[in-house]
Amino acid sequence: MPDVEKAQGEQPSALSEKSSISAPGSGHAAHDHEHERAAGLDEEDLRRGLSSRQVSMIASGPASLLLNYSIVGGIVFLVMLCLGEMATEFPLAGSFSTYSTRFVDPAFGFAIGWNYWANDAISVAGDLTAAQLIMSYWTDHLTWLPSIFFWVFLLVLNSIHVKAYGELEYWLSLLKIISIIIFFFLGIAVNVGGNTAGTYIGGQYWTLGEAPFVGGFGGFASLFVTASFAFGGTESIGITAGETKNPTRNMPRVIRNVFFRIIIFYILTVIIIGFDIPYNTPNLSNKVTATSPFTLVFAKAGSTAGGSFMNTVILTSILSAGNHALYAGTRVLYGLAVVRQAPAIFKRTNRNGVPYVALAATSSVSLVFFGASFLPNGGAQIWNWAQNLVGVSNQIAWWCIGVASWRFRAAWQKQGRQISDLKYPNPAGAWAAPIVVVSVTFIILVQGWSAFAPWDTESFFASYVELPLFLILYLGWRVVKGIRTPSVEDIDVDSGRYVEREEDKENNETIDRREKGKFGWAWKLYNAVL
Repeated sequence: MPDVEKAQGEQPSALSEKSSISAPGSGHAAHDHEHERAAGLDEEDLRRGLSSRQVSMIASGPASLLLNYSIVGGIVFLVMLCLGEMATEFPLAGSFSTYSTRFVDPAFGFAIGWNYWANDAISVAGDLTAAQLIMSYWTDHLTWLPSIFFWVFLLVLNSIHVKAYGELEYWLSLLKIISIIIFFFLGIAVNVGGNTAGTYIGGQYWTLGEAPFVGGFGGFASLFVTASFAFGGTESIGITAGETKNPTRNMPRVIRNVFFRIIIFYILTVIIIGFDIPYNTPNLSNKVTATSPFTLVFAKAGSTAGGSFMNTVILTSILSAGNHALYAGTRVLYGLAVVRQAPAIFKRTNRNGVPYVALAATSSVSLVFFGASFLPNGGAQIWNWAQNLVGVSNQIAWWCIGVASWRFRAAWQKQGRQISDLKYPNPAGAWAAPIVVVSVTFIILVQGWSAFAPWDTESFFASYVELPLFLILYLGWRVVKGIRTPSVEDIDVDSGRYVEREEDKENNETIDRREKGKFGWAWKLYNAVL
């Protein structure tokens, strides 16, 4: 496949080792957490016009919250293992859209590529809107100005060099890790009696009223979009693969670290929230007000500055999410151009290897969507639809990765190769991809359950509008180009395979020397966390 070989040779400049480790874990993991994005209000009256869907993660009950996030977290980890197996063997520009083109068919890659590019462009707009809404915590005047500053800052940063993106993600990731650790220990203290009431909370909120499952299966299923939004961006580690230093070593290490990040950032966090915040907290969920669970925990601890502190942290998370979404969207559009599924102009790079035309296009679309937030009640509506579109788009991306991985493995073995010959064989084995495909299909179909009884047109379209859009892109490109899906015997599993370089060997020796030295334990911890 000459287009894929061309992609290997036309990748932008390489990420440093530090950025290759930190960037994927930051995630939109960029879109990183809905918890960190969804700032709300406490007694200090931080107001945002969000619908109940954004905070339904608590309102659906602690058991629904924990079970849902655990299921989605498990699926995401399997997705990352599937992606890691392909990305280590073929660290190509465009990542999973390129893999979809190569291992399924060009129409499949075209559909997921443009779908994911729109995902990222809308995500940046959603992040800018969220920043505007959070600024209203401190002032009602010119709240749009910091968002414009963020947009310009991210545009300039991503124009300089990929290392600039990596450095920002590195430090923002470190700040998020520290903040989550503080929240974790503070949440434990609040639960065992270190709260303003001086009472032991324990597990009483798990048996309060309709808890632990509120709203039955419909309430539980509705959380899938929210959880998918929160976990979204983790899969875009594959987009950085084409610019990752020493991918043979770094990609598997980053994939393994995803497991610990899921446990720390998501599972432990929702456990604390479920034990410390009752689902029926006043103003927790209605059409004009949302309450941040992070802020509520600080308030219960008696911190009068809790709202300001957490909203400052959330602003940095928004900046990180926007940075990652802009980077990923730019690389996806570049990758589409490389395989001739987007205009060739998007392949143009500056002297630093940055695809500046793709960057300009992605950021411009984001700015247009952000401008819509100035319509009457536009900010709330933009954020509402942004989360839903991004959440479903993430699910479609995971499904496509599963399909591509399934066919890649089938082709690899059908053509006489052993799984052990892969640089990073999927530790979950042959069942990982089928489990991803089946489970994500189930989630996509049931997550709009609550829209049917009673019928809710807005919720229905929010849950399912991405499906016909994806199908139109796929069938349209397939018909226009007269594409047929190749058999697994005809799939190219040779060109573009990564060959270890001398600099990779030197990097391996340096890392081994550090981890075996006097402070080896510190280096291992550093590499594991960051």
